[in-house]
Amino acid sequence: MRGHEPGKTVTSKVLALLAAFEGGSERLRLSDMAARSGVAVSTAHRLVTELTTWGALQRGEDGRYQVGIRIWELGQHAARELTEVAHPYLHDLFELTRENVHLSIRQGTDVLYLERFYGSRRVPLVAQVGGRLPLHPTAVGKVILAYEEAWFRDTYLARTLERRTAFTITEPGRLSRELLQIRAQGYAVTREEIRLGTCSVAVPVLSAQGTCHAAIGIVMATGRAVELPRLVAPLQGTARRVEAALWPGLVKSRPAHSLWHA
Repeated sequence: MRGHEPGKTVTSKVLALLAAFEGGSERLRLSDMAARSGVAVSTAHRLVTELTTWGALQRGEDGRYQVGIRIWELGQHAARELTEVAHPYLHDLFELTRENVHLSIRQGTDVLYLERFYGSRRVPLVAQVGGRLPLHPTAVGKVILAYEEAWFRDTYLARTLERRTAFTITEPGRLSRELLQIRAQGYAVTREEIRLGTCSVAVPVLSAQGTCHAAIGIVMATGRAVELPRLVAPLQGTARRVEAALWPGLVKSRPAHSLWHA
């Protein structure tokens, strides 16, 4: 049958069309969406029209599509408890440091950025709120990876790791040793691994079980990398406040040294 696509349900086609916008693509033509999703143009046209009517997509005057406001509204419900709890403490950290502060979680093999405060000395940032980056070239991603279970780390390191800059660590052995060090010291530091001109430091927000629930990081210009160590204490203090708010009694019941080294 003309237009029939074996093995694909209507739901999978709709999700594939929406997924075409992943990776930073803000506005796409219908043909681009069809090509990226593997959905026939005729089918894509029908589904995109329905998605636009519903508000999941928005069509511009030039005929290109972008993600609609209704998707954004739904997305605000994702990780709401974490972002609502963490927000005031992240704001306090921002007020204290005046640096670029962000909150992230793991989403598959990527780090997903949930919240961000921009400092007065802004630096070029690769990902905005709602954006994703690989785990291994970012400080927040390294922290999350360091606290993951061994099977996940081993599987991740066995992949072909993307090299974003000449300074990105992609050698499995070297990265594995760095993750062990991060786990031992309780924080991660990167220098120009995701983008030239930037450096970052991050700490974990630990769950009640001692796993990494999220990560809090600060990004600044590489020329100020010498200042990164002084930011570890306020970052850790912020993480402890978020943990205490998420899981009352956790900080008091856990030995002080194990909060960052467990």
